[in-house]
Amino acid sequence: MSTEPDAPSVVPENVPARRRNHALMAVVIAVLVVAADQLSKWWAMSSLELGAPQRNVLGDFLSFRLVMNPYAALGLGAGYTWVITVVVVVVVAVIIRFIGRIRSVWWAVTLGMLLGGAVGNLADRLFREPGFARGHVVDFIGYAHWFTGNVADIAIVAAAILLALLSVIGLGLDGTREEHGKAAEPDAPADTTSRDA
Repeated sequence: MSTEPDAPSVVPENVPARRRNHALMAVVIAVLVVAADQLSKWWAMSSLELGAPQRNVLGDFLSFRLVMNPYAALGLGAGYTWVITVVVVVVVAVIIRFIGRIRSVWWAVTLGMLLGGAVGNLADRLFREPGFARGHVVDFIGYAHWFTGNVADIAIVAAAILLALLSVIGLGLDGTREEHGKAAEPDAPADTTSRDA
């Protein structure tokens, strides 16, 4: 039998470090989305006139028109702005909790965009007129005659699409894939114990 000491087992990848890296990625993406959203809203407020005719960008399909939106979505919820604000705060808290469990780049991107979009519009609800938690959201990107949105909305819609795709392919927050209703086991460390006789 070999007198050499057993070779050390392969040390699995540092899971807490990976989680921190993915969480950091999600936070950075969220910050970038919020910055882009608020800067674009500042531009809209300083360059567009409320109630003025739209500025066509791509014919009638895409235009700029400034709208101060008191609604939740699709013209609903104008009288319950504070309720919308509370709901969004809860959603943001839930997203932040999930971010700590991420071990997938795609989930980091998805939750980062979702968090950034939610915070971007939440900032409007909290700090814009007519008052705290009742503020109107700045919308300025018009899509034909369907609706008017902003950069935060774009991030939220993109995150929703990615969320649906991740659900379809069965990719979990921890980076494992669902296979036939069961989660695929993460790769186990290789057994490097000496078997020499």
